[in-house]
Amino acid sequence: MIETMAFKLANQIKRTVPDHPASIPVLKYALALIINASMIIVLTLVASFVTGRTAEAVTILVAFALLRQISGGIHLKTGMACVVATSVAFTAISCITLHDWWTNLFTGLSLLLVLWFAPSRIEKQSRIPSRFYPLLRLLSSLLVCTNFVIGSSVVAVAFLVQSLTLIRGRR
Repeated sequence: MIETMAFKLANQIKRTVPDHPASIPVLKYALALIINASMIIVLTLVASFVTGRTAEAVTILVAFALLRQISGGIHLKTGMACVVATSVAFTAISCITLHDWWTNLFTGLSLLLVLWFAPSRIEKQSRIPSRFYPLLRLLSSLLVCTNFVIGSSVVAVAFLVQSLTLIRGRR
C-alpha cells in the first residue's frame, strides 16, 4: 500500500516536472520513507489521544527515532508491516510505567545491547563509511546513558525495544 502510494506520487511528480533530476525509483523510495514515518506518527498520536498518554507517545517517538537513526536495526518486509507494528508497540509502551529499579535495568540492558550490536543493518541504508561505525556505537551508548539521568520509564522501554532490533545471529 505504501509502496503503491509512493509510486503513484513519484509518477505524478515526474509528469509535472519532467526535468526533475531524480528518477522515479529515487522519488518513490524517498516518498515511501516520508509516508511510512508520517503514518507511524499519525497513528501513534491518534491512539495516544484515545489512551490519554500523548506526552508519553511523543517522548517515545522522539527517543526511539533518535536511537534508531544512529544505531540501525531490523527492517520489516513491508512498509505497512512497519507502520502497524511500530504504532502498536509505541501505543503499548506509552501505557507502561516502571519502578526506578526496572527503568535502570532496562536502560542498562539497552546499553549492553547497543555496545555489542550497534550499528546494525545500516550497510544498505546509509552512506556512512564503516570507519565511522565505532563513533555511531559511542553516540548510541551516550544517548542510552542519558536515560540514567532522565530516569524515564517509557524511554527505557523504547530504548530496550529499539536495542532488541539490533540483534543479529552472526556478526
